[in-house]
Amino acid sequence: MGPQGLTVLSFCAPDLEAWEYEDTEIVCSQLASVLSVGSGVFVPDSSQYAEGITHYAPSSSQRSVCSVEPGNVDDLSKTLRIIARHRVPFAVKGGGHAMNQGFSSTPGVHIAMSRFSEIKYDPSSQTVDVGAGLIFDEVYDALEPHGVTVVGARVPGIGVAGFTLGGGFSWLSNERGLALDNVMAFGLVLPDGTYTRVTESSNSDLFFGLKGIVTKFTLKTHPQGQVWGGPSLVLGEHLDEAITAASKFTSFVQDPKASLIFICGFMKGISLPVAMMLPFYNGPTPPPGIFDDILSIPAFQQNISTQSFPSLIRSQSSDIYRNTRGVFNTVSLMGLSENFLRAAVNETKFWSDYLINEPGLSTLYAFQPFLPSAFAQASEESSAFPFSRRLMLPSCITYSWTESSSDDRIHEAVRQSTKQLAMFAQGEGQDISHLPLYGNYAIFGTPLERIYGGNVERLKRIKQQYDPDNVMGLTGGWRL
Repeated sequence: MGPQGLTVLSFCAPDLEAWEYEDTEIVCSQLASVLSVGSGVFVPDSSQYAEGITHYAPSSSQRSVCSVEPGNVDDLSKTLRIIARHRVPFAVKGGGHAMNQGFSSTPGVHIAMSRFSEIKYDPSSQTVDVGAGLIFDEVYDALEPHGVTVVGARVPGIGVAGFTLGGGFSWLSNERGLALDNVMAFGLVLPDGTYTRVTESSNSDLFFGLKGIVTKFTLKTHPQGQVWGGPSLVLGEHLDEAITAASKFTSFVQDPKASLIFICGFMKGISLPVAMMLPFYNGPTPPPGIFDDILSIPAFQQNISTQSFPSLIRSQSSDIYRNTRGVFNTVSLMGLSENFLRAAVNETKFWSDYLINEPGLSTLYAFQPFLPSAFAQASEESSAFPFSRRLMLPSCITYSWTESSSDDRIHEAVRQSTKQLAMFAQGEGQDISHLPLYGNYAIFGTPLERIYGGNVERLKRIKQQYDPDNVMGLTGGWRL
């Protein structure tokens, strides 16, 4: 289970003491000379280089010595062996949606998985092989003609690799579980450069806590027809109605085909607080009563309809933070009371006022109710995350801004606001201390035990067995 935006798991301290810039130049030169014509090694100021290192949020990118695009498993294995021999830092990027800098970026050798772009559907096994360089939009579009889909991301632009390895909460999770619960096999290049296909039956340890670079995912597919949903933007004067509707949905709707994301906060360029309601129903029309309260709220903008699954994904804009700096954080919850959601709105207002002089600031808090069925599709032994299969409601607290001089101040604000919301939930009687935090949303520096719990010790043992030379200590991600 994995770090935000990565195809790599790293569970040890970095081994970079002896690293020199010149060492990395040597590695880049060697890679350019030994990799096949199906791969590419690019230096700064080339268009291919820029594309390789670019992330969804510019604050997540770093200027690498070179960007490498392996075109096949053999070249990826050679790349990893040469990096390990010279002990230089490296990163692996799938879709590039990581918000924590250094999790899929590096000043050393940047490996972009974009050429691992296979999509191969097998109707007899009802599975699909998906390359680690793809985003889910591409997978959804390829599978739509077959009338099937996979458990994947809810907005466009999200990489298959980081989303899946981190757990993966989906519109389909109430019915099908997390994305990780739907992985049948991984294609994996181990730290020593060898390639293996990992299944739960062939190697339960590696399946539980991957160690290496994933090249391919074999995912379950599920029949998929038309769906209903889309975004509805509500402005400040109707915010209380939106809060009431979201809390009521969380408390009373038990239909596993129905889902909702509730987002509140302040967006750049809009002076009023906003609420974004994202209802979803896995069918052409929801039964009466499920979304009536939400649909009755006067909307400033609304685009809810019956449509194909790929069309629905594209309707959930992910461009709000593109070309800005950004950071995520999270608190896991047991419920969403009206008072808690009002407290979240108050947090967005307090920090928007407190940070008013920080250019380009937006503060948005997203809350995502799920049913217990979302966590019942697999056992706690099947994957390191979540370490508890009890009901948890993940949240995504997102700040965006434009100037690097604001970074430290805003990072601290996000931490403080998350802590305040956790305290508020506990004051309501929510026993959230035992709940896993979702690693794809957690801010850098989050204790690994909050994500993987008691599984950390097993992950240490797996790390020692498969990475005794600490190759993965040269890259980023969640560390022991």
